[in-house]
Amino acid sequence: GGGGNTSTTSFTPAEQEAFRELSRVPFEQLYQIMTNSIAPSISGSYTLDLKKAMACQLFGGSFKQLPESNHMRLRGDINVLLMGDPSTAKSQFLKFIERVAPVGVYTSGKGSSAAGLTASVVRDSRGEFYLEGGAMVLADGGIVCIDEFDKMRPQDRVAIHEAMEQQTISVAKAGITTVLNSRCSVLAAANPVFGRYDDLRSASENIDLMTTILSRFDLIFIVRDVRDEERDKAICRHVMGVHMANNTTAMDAATSPSTEHT
Repeated sequence: GGGGNTSTTSFTPAEQEAFRELSRVPFEQLYQIMTNSIAPSISGSYTLDLKKAMACQLFGGSFKQLPESNHMRLRGDINVLLMGDPSTAKSQFLKFIERVAPVGVYTSGKGSSAAGLTASVVRDSRGEFYLEGGAMVLADGGIVCIDEFDKMRPQDRVAIHEAMEQQTISVAKAGITTVLNSRCSVLAAANPVFGRYDDLRSASENIDLMTTILSRFDLIFIVRDVRDEERDKAICRHVMGVHMANNTTAMDAATSPSTEHT
């Protein structure tokens, strides 16, 4: 499946003033505020570095033009891979980033093809061919979130090599030869070969991805569900607290005078 989020946001004067106040905060404190704002309902010590990486990914970087050439440049966007056990909120992170990114596209690896991610040539009712951009073209200037990355067919993963490094997609089909921009970051989530991460095996044995695609990820996180009773109890308390707080808020909103129907 796939979905997209493209927003044109306008800010109120009060929000603009809040942004000005935020700009006066020291960098380290500001970085911490941004990190804490990433999926606040997901907690745990293992999420701290993940949230820092996603905050940097949302802001992006500046591409660098090489001085010896006008046509060569180094991308400034960060590609992040979350590899690890089930039930560690990887998909929830992807959904959150897709919602808050100004341009966000979410897709599942199982239901994604090379043409769906890059570009395809389509024949219209008059028999003429035209070019249709895929997820990575639609997310130009934003973030593509690919869930179940390990479930993608190898030939489909190969198709996004160029898009992840050169940030372009070259097309030569049905007499159409062109280059499309795909200046986007990639946030991908995958499971290890054996479903769960096996501590008795090396990282290369657990990760069933080719070196060519791994080298295009700037940050690779191994997310493990450590079996610990106290840690599991803390997670249960947090999850129950989130659900109870949501229910309380919903009930308060339903019973408040301002929302009652007359």
